[in-house]
Amino acid sequence: MFPALPSPRTTGARRAPRTFPGALAGALAAGTALTLTTGCGLFSPGQNGDMPDDITVTSPLMQEGRPLADAYSCVGEETGQDGERETVSPPLTWSGLPEDTVSIALVVDDPQAAEVFWVLYDLDPQLGELRQNTVPADARQGLNSAGEASYDPPCPEEDDPHGYRFTVYALEAPLDLPEGAELGSTLEAIAERAIGRGSLVTGTG
Repeated sequence: MFPALPSPRTTGARRAPRTFPGALAGALAAGTALTLTTGCGLFSPGQNGDMPDDITVTSPLMQEGRPLADAYSCVGEETGQDGERETVSPPLTWSGLPEDTVSIALVVDDPQAAEVFWVLYDLDPQLGELRQNTVPADARQGLNSAGEASYDPPCPEEDDPHGYRFTVYALEAPLDLPEGAELGSTLEAIAERAIGRGSLVTGTG
C-alpha cells in the first residue's frame, strides 16, 4: 500500500519531497521505474513493437517545454474550508487517434523520479478533450504513486528541473478495471492494450 499524502499545508508553500519506506521504495524502483524511465513512456524496449507516436496532445493553458503552470502544481494548491487540499487538473486536447481506437487512457508522470501523478482510463475515444479539473462520468481513476485515485500535482523545484509528461494512449480495448485500481495493474493493462500514444511534456525551466 502506498503511503498517505503529506498533511495539508498553507497556500503557496512547497511540499517536501515524498519519501517511501524501504520495502515500498524497492517495489517502486523495480516496478514503476522499469516502466516509466524509458524513452518509450510506459513501455519497456521491445514491448508492443514500434509504438506509433501519432497522437497530438496540446493544452490551451500549457505549452510544450515550458514550465508547468502554478495552477497545476502544488504551488497553486489551496486549502478549503474543510482543511482538505484543493487541486486542479489541467485541460488537455488530443487528435490523431488510430482508427481502431476503442478506449483512451491518460498517464501523468515524472520519468526522472519514476513517479506517477495521475492515471485516468476508460475514456470515450470520441471525447477529444479533457476539461480543467474534470473527470468524465464514464472514466475511472487509478491509484497514483501517492496511493490516491486523483490528480496529485507535481512540486517543481527551480534547482532540480524535472519534465512532467501528459501522455494520451489509444487502446484497442477498455481496461475494465475498477475505480482506484492499483498502479501496477493499470500500467500493465495500458501497456497490453496500447496501439498509439502522444505526449505533452512540460518542465520547470
